Amino acid sequence: MLEWFAIDLIKQAGEYIRLQIDESYRIERKTGKGDLVTEIDRAVEQLIVDQIRESYPEHHIIGEEGISTQPDDLSGTVWFVDPIDGTLNFIHQKRMFAISIAVMVDGVVEYGFVYDVMADELFVARRGVGATLNGRKLPMIQEHHVRDAFLSMNATWVTPNQQIAPEVLAPIVRDSVGTRAHGAASLELAWLAAGRVDGYITMRNMPWDYAAGKLLVEEVGGRVASIYGEPVRYDGKTSVLAGSETFVKDVVKHYVIAKGATPEVKPDLQIGINESYDRVRDLLVLANPNEAMVRDQYKAGTTYEPCSAGNVSGHICSSHAASR
Repeated sequence: MLEWFAIDLIKQAGEYIRLQIDESYRIERKTGKGDLVTEIDRAVEQLIVDQIRESYPEHHIIGEEGISTQPDDLSGTVWFVDPIDGTLNFIHQKRMFAISIAVMVDGVVEYGFVYDVMADELFVARRGVGATLNGRKLPMIQEHHVRDAFLSMNATWVTPNQQIAPEVLAPIVRDSVGTRAHGAASLELAWLAAGRVDGYITMRNMPWDYAAGKLLVEEVGGRVASIYGEPVRYDGKTSVLAGSETFVKDVVKHYVIAKGATPEVKPDLQIGINESYDRVRDLLVLANPNEAMVRDQYKAGTTYEPCSAGNVSGHICSSHAASR
């Protein structure tokens, strides 16, 4: 069975890391001083890739270290592999890193595995079945607004950077209960699924970083989207916003849209002010069947509509009385 094969594989890889972690190893820089790779990263990915190829030769593999050949598309069965997510933590702290494996079938992620190697905590998700931590089923996620959420977010995104204006996300740090930077996306999403944090935000993830963690969060009733509320992509870099439905909507509406931020993955997307109730009526009434209330909110507030390539992709109605 594929699930048990993957669990056995990830446990083998974790044991290899524990045996090697105190040995000397070569460290290389990839794109920057904080983006590092070690020979252990590559050895672990090679171990995983070799066993997948032996047992499932028809499957495709997308790994962070590029040992496998990247498929032309995401059809069939595709494995997303991050051999050590949180390499900087691995090097400096010898903890707070994870092995992340996700299995996609015909464009849908069906299995997700995140293994906190040093804590020996294995998070497993199977679509439609739920999520577990070391075999114990995780409860459904609790709803949180930003004001009562404990967040995982790197300080990079509230200082000058090339992905988003710092003033968009800085107020979230001010308004939340607290913010921590952990440096391992898959682990942060797994902790979100386990209720250890209430939200996760980053502006730069690759599919192997979040594919497994995304399914974990979804299987406990949470939502994972881009920072602009759009579905995340599995074909390249994307921002990731994760938490309860309430949290995600709060961030998009009161922080991102309110600041007029535009997507890093859709530079042609423009957010404008809607001036026609008839243009948005159907979508607003779909969200709230009480049309009298919808009309009052429309008149009292401002309705925004993001458009890409001339097509309207949604609407957000913001009441001035409720806005921050």
